Amino acid sequence: MHVIAFSAESALPISEFESQRARAQPLADGDGECHVYFVHLAAGGVIGPHPAGFDQLFLVASGSGWVAGPDGLRQPLSAGQGAVIARGEIHSKGSDAGLAAIMVQIERCNVGVGPLS
Repeated sequence: MHVIAFSAESALPISEFESQRARAQPLADGDGECHVYFVHLAAGGVIGPHPAGFDQLFLVASGSGWVAGPDGLRQPLSAGQGAVIARGEIHSKGSDAGLAAIMVQIERCNVGVGPLS
């Protein structure tokens, strides 16, 4: 067993995609191209539009925010909700009040009935 700590203070700033007040901390990875991050968006934080490099699960653990697809329409998310983003899909994320989320990036993700891509 290995205990890990994750908080906004231990996360590193996200500078890509015109991001503002956004931080991420790698939590785990493994074989088969899978990456797990803790993401903290401070109030007013945003990760700007970009194509997803992997299938992605964005799971809000606390706070609230939004995700938007290629059309730019913001879909609200709160704690206990998440978004599934397909590889290659243009998307962005943000929060007016602040949020903490777990982000899982995986080569191929099956959610519900079948693969995303």
